[in-house]
Amino acid sequence: MTNGFPSGFTWGAATASYQVEGAVASDGRGPSIWDTFAHTPGRIADGTNGDVADDHYHRFAEDIRLLADLGLNAYRFSIAWPRIVPTGSGAVNPAGLDFYRRLAETCLENGVTPYATLYHWDLPQPLEDAGGWLVRDTAERFRDYAAVTHDALSDVIKHWMTLNEPWCSAFLGYGSGEHAPGRTVGTEALKAVHHLLLGHGLALDAIRSDGAAYGIALNPAPIHAASDSPADRDAARRIDGLRNRLFLEPLLTGRYPADVLEDTGTTAWFAEREADLPLIGAPLDFVGVNYYCPTTVAAPDGLISAPGTSSQPGSENVVAVDTGLPETQMGWPIQASGLRDILVTINKLAPELPLYVTENGSAYPDVVTADGTVEDDERLDYLRRHVAVCKDLVSEGFPLKGYFAWSLLDNFEWAWGHSRRFGIVYVDYATQERIVKKSARWLRDFLA
Repeated sequence: MTNGFPSGFTWGAATASYQVEGAVASDGRGPSIWDTFAHTPGRIADGTNGDVADDHYHRFAEDIRLLADLGLNAYRFSIAWPRIVPTGSGAVNPAGLDFYRRLAETCLENGVTPYATLYHWDLPQPLEDAGGWLVRDTAERFRDYAAVTHDALSDVIKHWMTLNEPWCSAFLGYGSGEHAPGRTVGTEALKAVHHLLLGHGLALDAIRSDGAAYGIALNPAPIHAASDSPADRDAARRIDGLRNRLFLEPLLTGRYPADVLEDTGTTAWFAEREADLPLIGAPLDFVGVNYYCPTTVAAPDGLISAPGTSSQPGSENVVAVDTGLPETQMGWPIQASGLRDILVTINKLAPELPLYVTENGSAYPDVVTADGTVEDDERLDYLRRHVAVCKDLVSEGFPLKGYFAWSLLDNFEWAWGHSRRFGIVYVDYATQERIVKKSARWLRDFLA
């Protein structure tokens, strides 16, 4: 036991390819939707991009040794589809496969277990040009890419996740347009939901083999009604449906929630694709949960979003409510008990299924002090509170198997660029110097 956790519990930190790797034109990598999006004026808050990011492509060995020195025993990273299949389909790039082999082998040499995510949002641009996740062909091309990658790396990687946060890919990418590819197609974004989940199922069917574990990383969140009024409760039902049930139910129960399809006027479209549900709902070895905060919502107050520009299609006019909780720099309320709530919700759907916290963290405006340290006490407190929730669940016999802090490194934080820092390790983007923050030192001492 380590501070109340069993000896086999997984402790890790996570990153994502476009956020940390840089080297976007190196060794045959093709362009992704995030390369295009980040170079489009006005899309990124501070005007930066991921061309260099943390230069993890060249510094991964240093970063993995740093992770191991913190006492962590697992590294969750994502594989960039454009490095493996630069145009999204067709010719495979051996240099891309070689990079991830070296990365995984470096993990193993340092006593770190590699956990690979096959898709963390960097869709090859040619596939987006052909329709992106709004068309079925992209799911089939994802299967092909997953099979090639798994065949090449399955001897060194034994833990696989197909997708990261398909809610973001579908509803921020095709609903609100806040994320790449920046499209705003209203309820048509539910087609992206289905094709992402179909891609997951097709990939799982193509790569599953004995001796490895296969899952998916979702970002569910507790959704609360602002009051007990019928209108507010219905608003919560709608958002819970879009955020949680639209993904959890097909994956874990083999069906889509009928009320969500009715809310969005997509019942007939989904009915024509019921034959895909056995693939989507095939058994998983685990589910990863990326948890940051709960959401409280209320019925419309008359302020209705323009059609087609919302991350909650069909419920654009449901409003988020400030409950007065302390918030991170992202404006996200801090409530560690919400982690318990969402893990318990998933456990009720699939009682025996192992769960991991695959992301958990917070952004604050960190600064380097005169003595060269980063004293991020707020992040330390955030992590400590959420780790305590995990400890309680494990002590109760809950099937929670691991915890990954987000993120190992400060990085390119999507539409926020470099203006938001989530890392437990500070990165000076001008010099690429790494500085272990106080939160990471706490975690190291906790695990020692």
